[in-house]
Amino acid sequence: MKPNVIREMSTSELKERLVEERKHLRKLKMNHAVSPLENPMKIQVYRKTISRIMTELNKRETEELKQK
Repeated sequence: MKPNVIREMSTSELKERLVEERKHLRKLKMNHAVSPLENPMKIQVYRKTISRIMTELNKRETEELKQK
């Protein structure tokens, strides 16, 4: 997921997406432990997406705190 797409999403959508991405990552890791994935780079892609979402959420939280 591209950073500009993440910026356009609302905070509630980001939180929902974060939960979904974490579920997918756990599932991929479990499958990879049982039998090797065809493309293990998918794990890295999910990790980066989760990090991007978390970064945007933290940025929004700090902006809200600064405005108060």
